[in-house]
Amino acid sequence: MKTAIYPGSFDPITNGHLDVINRARRIFDKVVIAVANNAGKSTLFTAEQRVLLIKENLVNHPDLCVVSFDGLIVDLAVELNAVALIRGMRAVSDFEHEFQMAQMNRHLDDRIETVFLMPNEKYFFTSSSLIKQVHTLTNRKTDLVPDNVYNALCKTFGSSN
Repeated sequence: MKTAIYPGSFDPITNGHLDVINRARRIFDKVVIAVANNAGKSTLFTAEQRVLLIKENLVNHPDLCVVSFDGLIVDLAVELNAVALIRGMRAVSDFEHEFQMAQMNRHLDDRIETVFLMPNEKYFFTSSSLIKQVHTLTNRKTDLVPDNVYNALCKTFGSSN
């Protein structure tokens, strides 16, 4: 069974992330969504909240699981016997950073491959940061986040749907 890990902060998860997850499911037997619990990074939602928001969108998919992690992703990959790391690639501007991370991960453990997947083009411009910026000013509903994330953002920023 080939397992891949899709790591990220997912603060919050977007429909672009979910699109990449579904693409990864076509390639791998199991996909682990790994939520980074990075104490040095300021997040809107706690790791536990982010895990829950993701899980609510993955019901009835036994080939998917969600975990939070601390430390290096390659160490988690070894622990879970994963063969690949999934990275979403939205635009050319993502390439340099993603390339450096992939090379470092390969340096740390060359048994783990990095696979770049592009989301549907309607999500190329979407990022969790942009979603949060827009939501601080409006509760406008878009097709960029799942309903549970929209509701969590409204609750967090004090707006209602």
